[in-house]
Order: sequence, then structure tokens, then C-alpha cells
Amino acid sequence: MKTLVLFYSTYGHIWKLAEAVAEGARQVEGNEVVIKRVPETLPQSILDQIGATEAQKAFSHLPVATPQELTEYDAIIFGTPTRYGNLCGQMQAYMDSTGALWASGALVGKVGGAFVSTATQHGGQETTIRAFHTELLHHGFVIVGLPYAWQGQMGHETVTGGTPYGASTVTGGQGERWASENELEGARFQGKHTAEIAKKLAAK
Repeated sequence: MKTLVLFYSTYGHIWKLAEAVAEGARQVEGNEVVIKRVPETLPQSILDQIGATEAQKAFSHLPVATPQELTEYDAIIFGTPTRYGNLCGQMQAYMDSTGALWASGALVGKVGGAFVSTATQHGGQETTIRAFHTELLHHGFVIVGLPYAWQGQMGHETVTGGTPYGASTVTGGQGERWASENELEGARFQGKHTAEIAKKLAAK
């Protein structure tokens, strides 16, 4: 069985969640887990201007996934920062390039889900994941979220991401906040849970 954690990250926040998702997925016996990126679409001048060039060096060693290779995986968990309550442009451009896979039904029956980051507590985490779910449903994915079996999303004592639709984190307006241990634990739970579902379906 193979699981792909596929993400876009501007400053590294989603990359950190992706690593945690992969860590959870690796807990499922017999599961080969791969982490990859989607292509950058912003020009280098803009990346330099917004301070992303240096930040992205931390995960530049990770390969970029082609749309065609998505057929090789049993489960695919997508990570994206939120842009106005929706997928970031880089991830949307990647999804837009999967039309041939949609036309042939190549991804029907695969297991999938999404995780996100926002600058603020109410910055569109759930709308972004739900928007992603819509795209995955068009491809025929079996959707897996972050069930309330993970109790970390039940508290209200501190600022934290985590929704029943998928793992999430709050980064702060300047990207100054990094994922808390609770948020990382939610990502691990989602990774493991998604891989467990994929393994059960593959065994049938």
C-alpha cells in the first residue's frame, strides 16, 4: 500500500503539518509513505519580495509530483494554505492539471483528505477543506476527515486548529506562529486514520 502526502507551502507551516501527517500514516503496517510538493507558480521576483525564497529552501529537497503519478497511490492527503477561504493558487493549478485523470476515472475509489493553514482563527479553514472535498468527490475519492475520535479538537482552553473535516493550524498574520503539539497530533491522527481506511478498502 502507498500513501502520498502532497502539499504546497509558502513559508513552511503546511510542510510541518505534512510531515506530521506522514508520521501518522507510517504507523500503519505495510504502508509506504511519500511526501511531495506541487509546482510553484509565483515568479521568483514575488517569492523574493514576500520572503518565501529562503523559507522554501527548508523543503526544496522534496520532489515535485506529476499529476500522472497520482494513480500509483492508494491514499492521497493534500495540504494547502488558505487563500480567501479557498485553495491556494498553486494547489488549484495542480488540481486543474488532473483533467485527464478525471476523464478516465483514474482516481475513482482512492482515499483522500485535506489539511490546511490560515493566518487567523476564523480564516476559512473549514471552507477550504470543504472546497477541496468537492474536487476530490468529482474525482471519485473516498473522503476521510479528522473524526471526533481525536479529542484534541474538543477543547477551548487555547488557540488551536483542528476540524472534523481535516487537520489545520493557525499561523498568525506574519507567519510567526508554528503548529502546536495539539495541531501536530491532529495531523498525525488524520494521517494514520486515512491510511487505515485505505488499507481496509484495499483488503476487500
